Amino acid sequence: MFTQQSNLQSHMRIHCRDKAFKCEICDKMFRYNGNLKVHMRMHTGDKPFKCEVCDKMFRQQSYLKIHMRIHTGDKPFKCEVCEDIFMQQSNLQSHMRTHCGEKPFKCEICDKMFRRNNDLKVHMRMHTGDKPFKCEVCDQMFRQQNHLRNHIRKHTGDKPFKCEVCEETFIQESTLQGHMRMHTGDKPFKCEICDQMFRSNSNVKVHMRMHTGDKPFKCEVCDKMFRQQSHLKIHMRKHTGEKPFKCEICDKMFRHNNNLKVHTRTHTGDKPFKCDICDEMFGARAILKVHMRIHTGVEPFKCEICDKIFRQNSNLKIHMRIHTGDKPFKCKVCDKMFNQHSSFKIHIRKYSGDKPFKCDICEKMFSTRAILKVHMTIHTGDKPFKCEVCDKMFRLYNQLKAHMAIHTGDKP
Repeated sequence: MFTQQSNLQSHMRIHCRDKAFKCEICDKMFRYNGNLKVHMRMHTGDKPFKCEVCDKMFRQQSYLKIHMRIHTGDKPFKCEVCEDIFMQQSNLQSHMRTHCGEKPFKCEICDKMFRRNNDLKVHMRMHTGDKPFKCEVCDQMFRQQNHLRNHIRKHTGDKPFKCEVCEETFIQESTLQGHMRMHTGDKPFKCEICDQMFRSNSNVKVHMRMHTGDKPFKCEVCDKMFRQQSHLKIHMRKHTGEKPFKCEICDKMFRHNNNLKVHTRTHTGDKPFKCDICDEMFGARAILKVHMRIHTGVEPFKCEICDKIFRQNSNLKIHMRIHTGDKPFKCKVCDKMFNQHSSFKIHIRKYSGDKPFKCDICEKMFSTRAILKVHMTIHTGDKPFKCEVCDKMFRLYNQLKAHMAIHTGDKP
């Protein structure tokens, strides 16, 4: 029921699809004169509604109302599945499709399906090549305005989204949301093939390429293919030599920020990753993963020539040099060649005099960690080498070897 006949007449246009009000500039039609007035502000640039906090202007009062939630932190719309919260109901509705799998919007060119019409519009720019958003600092172009906005923060250093648990800050709110699941352990997104769970839907998409074998990102230099654009970007630094991440303590440079984070722990002594079996602590999750193979006995990497198996792919690569004879590391002083970088680094210390490993008790310095470990037995009295014949203990393996001659009668 309606109190005024004019309201009924306006309502009836919904049923008859009558749009009586026309924009004189772009010919778009509207059911209500009020909608036409709001639309005209797109052409005139008029934004009569102002945020009293940050002075940002808006065309519609409803837009201002939604914007104010950024300042108040109000997120009144909650997902009943994963409990993510949203500022707008439309965002919640789009989010719900990640759980139900609904994708009602289809690209007419490649048949790809999308959960939101806006996502389809953005996708179409991949086909058209349109990048309408430009960075005023470096002239880089973007398909999406939010990508430009996030990019601008790289120039300004602004990271407005802060984790309340560990105080790490982020450029994007979505990155913070994904980060928070590290603390909560929540993994609401599931791979339909292997049932593996993930913290974000984007991680599921990347993971699916492991099943499909899809590697859509190609290096233009060496033609190597990658599942993720970020992996290609990091790979390109091998060709360019770029190492943009610097350790503030020792000035060592790194290609990847994660490598810098792991490296920094060598200075701080931080080891946040713990083995649940033996309680040993590690500075990197990847090192813990490799360590776990000691307990499980898993050695997934096999040499195709001699069938020897390894816990780490890097060890297999080094082993392969035995078969190929490859020694890629060369000393510039004596021209000696090495098949391992670690052996090469130890060798270089003969000439540089560098002794980076220090005894905490007597402060004596050593060129390798192994020599320091042997030296520590002087202070601890530890004798790890045992004679199987008479049970005598020795501090050094060479001492045990010489001792064994007593039993065997061999001359050392």
